[in-house]
Amino acid sequence: MAEKLKIIPLGGLDEVGKNMTVFEHGGETIVVDCGMGFPGDDMYGIDSIIPDVSYLVKNKARIRGLFITHGHEDHIGAIPYVLKQVNIPIYCTRFTAGLIRLKLEEHGLTKSTKLTTVEPGETVKVGSKFQVEFIHVNHSIADSVALAIHTRMGTIVHTGDFKIDSTPIDGDVIDLARFGELGKAGVLALLADSTNVERPGYTPSESLVGKTFMRQFSGCSERIIVTTFASNVHRIQQVLDAAAACGRKVAVTGRSMENMMKVSTELGYMKVPKGVLTDLNKLKGLPANKQVIVTTGSQGEEMSALYRMAFSTHKQVEIGAGDKVIISASAIPGNEVTVGRVINELFRKGVNVVYDRADMLHVSGHACQEELKIIHALVKPRFFIPVHGEQRMLQIHCQLAQQMGMPRNHVAIAENGSVIELTAKTIKLGGTVPAGEVYVDGSGVGDVGAVVMRDRKRLAEDGMVVVVLPLSDYDGTLLSTPEIITRGFIYVKESEEIMIELQNVALEAVIAATGRRKRSRDDNEIKGAVKSAVSNYLYKMTRRNPMVIPVITKV
Repeated sequence: MAEKLKIIPLGGLDEVGKNMTVFEHGGETIVVDCGMGFPGDDMYGIDSIIPDVSYLVKNKARIRGLFITHGHEDHIGAIPYVLKQVNIPIYCTRFTAGLIRLKLEEHGLTKSTKLTTVEPGETVKVGSKFQVEFIHVNHSIADSVALAIHTRMGTIVHTGDFKIDSTPIDGDVIDLARFGELGKAGVLALLADSTNVERPGYTPSESLVGKTFMRQFSGCSERIIVTTFASNVHRIQQVLDAAAACGRKVAVTGRSMENMMKVSTELGYMKVPKGVLTDLNKLKGLPANKQVIVTTGSQGEEMSALYRMAFSTHKQVEIGAGDKVIISASAIPGNEVTVGRVINELFRKGVNVVYDRADMLHVSGHACQEELKIIHALVKPRFFIPVHGEQRMLQIHCQLAQQMGMPRNHVAIAENGSVIELTAKTIKLGGTVPAGEVYVDGSGVGDVGAVVMRDRKRLAEDGMVVVVLPLSDYDGTLLSTPEIITRGFIYVKESEEIMIELQNVALEAVIAATGRRKRSRDDNEIKGAVKSAVSNYLYKMTRRNPMVIPVITKV
């Protein structure tokens, strides 16, 4: 029987985010990335979404290590939640380790977690079946890597998130030579980032954004406020450099931005020009044309510093005419409305808002079609698995691979939970494992499921009607007219007729239910009858389906 290697995505397919992939060979397992996803507008109250790792918990004795490609939330955000269920040693680069440590400290997991830093170019041997090589790539966060997973069956290349940047800010270009060497030696399968596969051509270099900052800063008499992704250390570096060149001081506001600055400067990934960084309170004493504020809020998040500035709730910064806000980020799909709301509010306050992508205020960290083709050409994989993308992206990436000469039956388009089985000569989908979404709501993880989310959606869309039924504890008879309480359904003071009619409908339902009762009193039967009668009446009268909750009080 042919030897098999299994690849099982637990997140990152049919979605952007929540990236996590399992590799199994010879009774041993490794995991690549452990990311979170972000809730949609219809996920009321949910803070984040993490992968279902029940398969890993069930097979934890076989897991040898968790390998992280880079420090973005969609690759490291689920780590503390997963570690509480299954303790896995983590291997990653120095900057990524710095960001993971912040999470471990927050969740009290520092002492119980083995965190090993690896330099690009090094190889880690875990167990007896896997050797994992770290390969430097360019992305919108420092210290990003691709992984070459060496097994007895062959080598699997996982690109992680990447782009090909010939003029990166840190001067460290992607290690294309190593991809080429691996291709010459023979690669069994390639897993590649599909996020930007819809875009033809090449992704522009990060260094172009620095030139834009210089244009925006030069000769500007206004106070400048720049917002970008906190994790984009190279972008923040370019803001600091432009400020220094134009004689401006810089202050930072926003918790995630402050944390990122601390980690990146301590580890040497950001070089702050001498005398440029200052405290926010000291900055306010300077002339407007000497000030730059770097802040969080590029995605319009309600708790972010820019949002609070826009809606006048920031304790230290008051914003208005005489301010220039530069939004150096594009809206993540789904965030367009919240970003637009903040931009509109800034305009209302007379702020000069610069947010047009055409002026190179933002460039992507993901490879476009020609860069993906270069990786395919260098790696020359026998099999291909597109990852990190929605269905259309995976399909387009499959077409791109076919344009490069790969047979369609050598490409596997999988779903989260699919088991992709590889032999030296074949690739096929062979069954599934549990996979899905686990909701994080406050301190609760996984206690909010599909039923609760359905209830929240219904409450948000149609509201709630509570029917209070005072029953005699002695003989179960109704002691007074049912009380009707509504929330989010109708305005009671303007709907007295419906409220009186609802009382009558509930009263008749109770009478009918108690009349059917023979010996014992059945509260659930009464509740069911009232719920059904009130729901039917409300739908007939209003064409709405509020949640109806009968409550029996015993007197």
